[in-house]
Formats: sequence, C-alpha cells, structure tokens
Amino acid sequence: MKKYLVAAACLALVSGAVYARKLNKEQKRLAECGVVMQEVLNVPDNIPHELLEKAECVIVIPSVKKLAFGVGADYGRGAMICRTGEHFRGAWGAPAMYALEGGSVGFQIGGEATDLVLLVMNGKGMDSILSSKVKLGADASVAGGPKGRDASADTDAWMRAEILSYSRSRGLFAGVSLEGSTIRPDNEASERVYGREIKAADIVRSDKMSVPATGRHLAAVLQKSAPRNESERASN
Repeated sequence: MKKYLVAAACLALVSGAVYARKLNKEQKRLAECGVVMQEVLNVPDNIPHELLEKAECVIVIPSVKKLAFGVGADYGRGAMICRTGEHFRGAWGAPAMYALEGGSVGFQIGGEATDLVLLVMNGKGMDSILSSKVKLGADASVAGGPKGRDASADTDAWMRAEILSYSRSRGLFAGVSLEGSTIRPDNEASERVYGREIKAADIVRSDKMSVPATGRHLAAVLQKSAPRNESERASN
C-alpha cells in the first residue's frame, strides 16, 4: 500500500510537470495572477475586505519591471477578472489579459519587480478599461488604495476613485500611485489563453464564458474572499 501511495504521488508530480511544460507563457502568467492574489490576501495588513467586496473587477499584474529605456517607465502584463451578472451581482467570471505601460510604479526597491493589484470600483471605470487604452489619472481616476485599518481614514479618497491601486515588492505591501501609466486589453494574450481570437469585452461581459483552467485559482480566491458584491450599484 505504501509503495502504491508513493508511486501515485510521483505520478502526480510528473503529470503536473508535464502539464506546466505544455502551458504557453500567457497561460502561466494567468496562473501566476491567482498565486499573487492569494499571497496578497494573506498579507496581515492587506486590502480592506470592505473594499474588495465593493470592487466590480480586479486587475492583477505580476512582476512589473522597469524598462531599460526611459526613466520611470514600467511595463507589465496580467489579467482582469470581473463579477458576472446584471449589476455585477454574480460570481467572479472569466479573466481577460491586460498590459500596463509607461508611467512609474514608484514603489520599486533597487530595481526589484513589483506585483500590482488594481480594484475597479464602479461600472464607469470598467467601461473605460474595456473600451480601449486608458491613461490612469486622466481617462480613469486612480488612487493608492488604503490598507487594513487605514480604510476608514481614507474614505473620501477611495470613494471618489474609479480605480484603487496596490503594490507588493520584497514583501512590502502598500497603496501606490499609478497616475500617468496606461492600461489596455491585451487581446493577443487572451487569444493565446483561450485558443481563439476574442476581445476583452466579450470575455468579461459574457455570463456563458468558461473560466480557463489556469484562471480558476484566481476566480476561486476572489470568490472565497468576496463572494457577494456589496456596492451600492449591486444593491439597486
């Protein structure tokens, strides 16, 4: 029996390794988004639960790196996942791939890559991001999000913002300004995830879109942490 269990465990590890090798880089990146989201929510002083419950979409961009050219220029790729259903009352749906460009994260330490999490707090913010390339701070208002117990102290700031942004670098977690950066749908990356040409709006706004295997961890983490939309929009 013991030999059987050891053999089964080895087979599972080998199968997992083979599966990982078969994934393309966009699928691996989507899987990494789920890992980052879970790790961020495990930080003791993390995103206030009341804000995550009111968010209609979440964007996760792992390992944003500073470009070799252009002072302060950053670049990263990740995914946006939104609640489904009318007025975003439903479960977290299928993710679409996104790219962040330009500006400066302003929180990197010694060139260390930074993970970003953005909360999209209302339909206007989501519509802007779905439509085309958006300049944060101009086309969509953005603010560094409060964390932990600081949420009540920054009520005015986050109530006005369409997007709240957070960063994590070298274990440090904080709200961060992304004004001047741009974010856009990465339809080519989404095509490599889903195996067919598909636009971000069609992925996010469809209630019938299946969550790909590599996006299930991200959806599950958010579903567990914030299963219901507590925003005023959802209650109307």
